[in-house]
Amino acid sequence: MYHSVQNILSSSLVSKTIKIKIYRTIILPIVLYGCESWSLTMREERRLRVFENRAFRRMCGLKRDEVTEEWRKLHNEELSDLYSSPDIVRVIKSRMRWAGHVVGMERVEVIQGSGGET
Repeated sequence: MYHSVQNILSSSLVSKTIKIKIYRTIILPIVLYGCESWSLTMREERRLRVFENRAFRRMCGLKRDEVTEEWRKLHNEELSDLYSSPDIVRVIKSRMRWAGHVVGMERVEVIQGSGGET
């Protein structure tokens, strides 16, 4: 899916707000759904951050350096300053915690429900 919208994300004809909305509504949910069953290791965390930073760099394009007057890619810190949303790994971890909480609640309900019935 990402490859089919790459041209849109790198187009100068599309505003950055539209690009961000495309990322948040199309690309991010697909990535999050795809990695729901992963055990998130450090390697996968790094790869997800690299993917997200590449997507944001594609959306922003190059930046003119004030000192050298040359075009350069945005640094990771600049990307995180531009986009206030939490990074993809943080979103995945919060969903995993929530899922663990829901599973724990189901166990408590089953234990409480079976204890009172005879």
